[in-house]
Amino acid sequence: MRLWLTTVVLLMTSLALGQSSDILGAHDLSMSGGSRVKGRMSAACLYCHVPHSGSGRTALWGQTLSSQTYTTYTSTTVQNTTVQPPLGESSSLCLSCHDGTVAIGQVTPYGPYLMSGSTTTMGTQLQNTHPFSLQLPMKDAPTLVASLVATQTTADPTHSVKLIGGNVECTSCHNPHIQSIDKQSPNFLVRDDLKGAVCLACHETSPRTVNTHQNQLAGWTAGIHANAPNLVQPTAGFGGYNTVAEFACLSCHMPHDGTGAARLLRANNETDCVNCHSGGTNLSPAAPNVFAEFSKAGAHPFSSPSGTHDANESALLNQNRHATCADCHNSHTANQVSTFPTPPAIRASQSGIAGISAADGVTVLTPAVNQFENCLRCHGNSAGKTTNPAVFGYLPVRVAASTDPLNVISEFALTATSSHPVMHDRTSPFAQPSLRAFMLNVDGVTQGRPMGVRILCSDCHNSDDNREFGGTGANGPHGSKYYHILERRYEFSQAPAPGQAISNLFPNPDLSIAGPYALCGKCHDLTQILSNSSSFSGHLNHVQQDGFSCSTCHTAHGMGAQAATITGERLVNFDANVVAPNGATPVSYNRSTNTCTLVCHGHAH
Repeated sequence: MRLWLTTVVLLMTSLALGQSSDILGAHDLSMSGGSRVKGRMSAACLYCHVPHSGSGRTALWGQTLSSQTYTTYTSTTVQNTTVQPPLGESSSLCLSCHDGTVAIGQVTPYGPYLMSGSTTTMGTQLQNTHPFSLQLPMKDAPTLVASLVATQTTADPTHSVKLIGGNVECTSCHNPHIQSIDKQSPNFLVRDDLKGAVCLACHETSPRTVNTHQNQLAGWTAGIHANAPNLVQPTAGFGGYNTVAEFACLSCHMPHDGTGAARLLRANNETDCVNCHSGGTNLSPAAPNVFAEFSKAGAHPFSSPSGTHDANESALLNQNRHATCADCHNSHTANQVSTFPTPPAIRASQSGIAGISAADGVTVLTPAVNQFENCLRCHGNSAGKTTNPAVFGYLPVRVAASTDPLNVISEFALTATSSHPVMHDRTSPFAQPSLRAFMLNVDGVTQGRPMGVRILCSDCHNSDDNREFGGTGANGPHGSKYYHILERRYEFSQAPAPGQAISNLFPNPDLSIAGPYALCGKCHDLTQILSNSSSFSGHLNHVQQDGFSCSTCHTAHGMGAQAATITGERLVNFDANVVAPNGATPVSYNRSTNTCTLVCHGHAH
């Protein structure tokens, strides 16, 4: 018996010594092995396996098993719940060393072995680790390849990534005996994970619907994050691959020890995007510095601990004041904006994102087709909208106003008396003599996009240095140096009380890009307006001589409500913070007679 055991030990020792440097790698705990933890034996296999009386149910296991209870992954979207890994089965064997509660070298019946050194372990809080040891039978989900549940097989063409006993276990992805199958990521993977190959063995990237839920990963293969050639610097600490495309899923997710537990993100919510989109040194060439926009005076609010994005939340964001990257961008399908489609079509950077129909303000569109549909997740029928002038800037109060003045659906609707053409084509029966043939770029001089029958929300609400109109910054309403995330300067007339003297007048206004009404000048020729050749002959007196703002008389979006005293053409809807009734006569405007009745700036009209 002793001779037989000696022969087995010598054979295992020979195998280990002959292959440990390039096979067992960090799992070689022998004196000459590659691990930071070392024992005095030269037989590398015997630190895990014994030929007789092993403690596990399989693999002739020798290391003492951990009897810990683990806190495992959970999220609002997970379909398959986890159970405690059965003692002695596949994942339990790995955890006997990797949860850190049992000292390495506690081998039965021949140990314990005297060990030296230390290593990093996972602990028992595994909620930020990919789910394993699932409750069987597995449940199907739109993000899973159909064969995973139907036939218990993965989509891996090499058949290396596989279910263990019909379940996801540590050894579904890891081969504990060979460290460097993937030469660039020597993490004991069962195959190379270049471009997310291990992840895509189980996760579907084609359109798929299961139980009315659609696959949010659909379109990944054509998205920018699957194809970006930007080099990832080693200092980023992502791992051993070279480009964003090669890292693929690992650019944003971590299968173990992710900071953002839900969906295994490297960090929570938009912080995960900071790694690459903050203009840092992680990428070469650097991605556009989107996060610089959020530090400006007018910016979308970040999430708070009580209002973070969740993948399972309703597309209509009720009682929710967050605005995270994931509310407007689907990171799996988003693409680089190289061309700008004709409005109102959504841009490639928002490909695959959800939206809300303007027809009823409730119907969810997956995905949104038009840009404004995505904006309506928050700026339509959603409840709980708030305004904080200290954060968002001055907000006029219109004489003709709906019960929810922050709901833009009625303001842009075809039924509105007048509106900017965001949700419908231009239909005004009146000529627009001031309208330019081309919008002006942010320099206020060169021509930009041709003026069409529609405009976008982002034609007014945009980064002040956006690339679409000639700048060098990020496109879209991330942030601006002007309040309300306005692309250009736009001053609001304000008064201490309705009817009193206006505190900020701009007589003889600068009509250039630096002037107080530069935003209006993007589409409208201000010189023509002040020449009195347009529909109203009083512009010269009110704007040029007295210095009134456009906002005193005009609403920017459209007529969201009707009033008996205001006909509502030409977006005329007075700011009730500035104007007051003329005695017993309410504020009024009549287009047919081109007259108004009110008190403004201390004058009765």
